[in-house]
Order: sequence, then structure tokens, then C-alpha cells
Amino acid sequence: MAVITEKLSMETRGDTDIIEITGEVADAVIRSGLGSGTVTVFIPGATGGVTTVEYEPGLEADLKRMFEELAPEDRPYSHNERWGDGNGHSHVRASLLGPSLSVPFFEGRLLLGTWQQIIVIDFDNRPRKREVIVQVVGETI
Repeated sequence: MAVITEKLSMETRGDTDIIEITGEVADAVIRSGLGSGTVTVFIPGATGGVTTVEYEPGLEADLKRMFEELAPEDRPYSHNERWGDGNGHSHVRASLLGPSLSVPFFEGRLLLGTWQQIIVIDFDNRPRKREVIVQVVGETI
């Protein structure tokens, strides 16, 4: 069993910025030289999340609206009172989504559905430079 770890770097706009990274994750699996296993995608930090969606403009708008309805930016947050950074909503949204995702692969290909893509969401209230960890675990076939 082998473990290969890579980092993806990206600039985000914050405010529920959604970035599609399926191609970069698939490329990491290919570069690993492994045929079968699991790839984990993880975003360090407390204001980002990772999931899969059908990545298209309508769903992107729906996700942004849903997160605003669940954790509105303009309501009071105890986090903001303590730290004064105004991103309490960002932390709540990120905790709802979660920081990681695991995807199986076989014969060097991600086993995603036809309309399923991997996305990173930056919930923070400002632009950020983010790193995403891509860890490929598996074996050669």
C-alpha cells in the first residue's frame, strides 16, 4: 500500500466562492501511479469545505442561497463578539459542510458519477490563498 500526498494552491474570493477541482484531483491520482484505492481531499482551516455536486451555474447559485439561509451573514454570532473578525457565519457554514471528502478510484480513474464534480467552497469573508491537501492511498494493479 502506498501513500502519496500533494498540495493544490488556489486564490479565492471568499464569500462562499466555489472552485471546481475535479481535474486537479484526477491528475494527482494519475501522477501517483496507483491503479486502485482512495483519494482524500482535505482543506485545512476552519472556514472552508469540500464536497461533490453537479457543477453548473444554477446549482452554484442554489448552494450560495442555501448557506445564506442556514447561516445568514447578518445575524449575531458569538464568534464575532469574541474575535471581532465578522466571519462567524463562515465558521458555521464550513462546519455544516465539512473539510474533507474521500473518493474511490480504479484503473487510475475517479469513480465519480457522470454529473458529479469535486468542489472547494471558501466561506470566509475575505479573499484567501488556500491550500488543499490531496492524499492518494492505494496499490498498483
